Amino acid sequence: MHSGPSFTTALGKSLRVLKSGGTLISISGPPDPSFAKDIGAPWFVGLVIRLLSSKVRKEAMRRNLKYSFLFRRSNGQQLREITRLIEAGAIRPVVDRVFPFKSANEALAYVETGRSKGKVVLNVQ
Repeated sequence: MHSGPSFTTALGKSLRVLKSGGTLISISGPPDPSFAKDIGAPWFVGLVIRLLSSKVRKEAMRRNLKYSFLFRRSNGQQLREITRLIEAGAIRPVVDRVFPFKSANEALAYVETGRSKGKVVLNVQ
């Protein structure tokens, strides 16, 4: 079986579990050429971005998937739209564990083990 880019990463695991024809949208993976175009990057920056994302884009194509990088900027409108999508059931976040804020060090240690099966949340209330 072809292993492609390092499939121990969250990005690699995500490519492995998506159904053919799906789209992986990453906020932590390498930027893609569309991102370079969207920010009006000079041609040489676009080239570097294209090279940085080439492995993941090739692996996505091999698996009949699309790959897209999403630059995140927290703003009220985006957060309201995400909330609407979650409430409508279009997005189903997977929460592995919730820690009280005072246990932030324990939460970080848990994340570092690599065993979480979803998001690890700090409750600040």
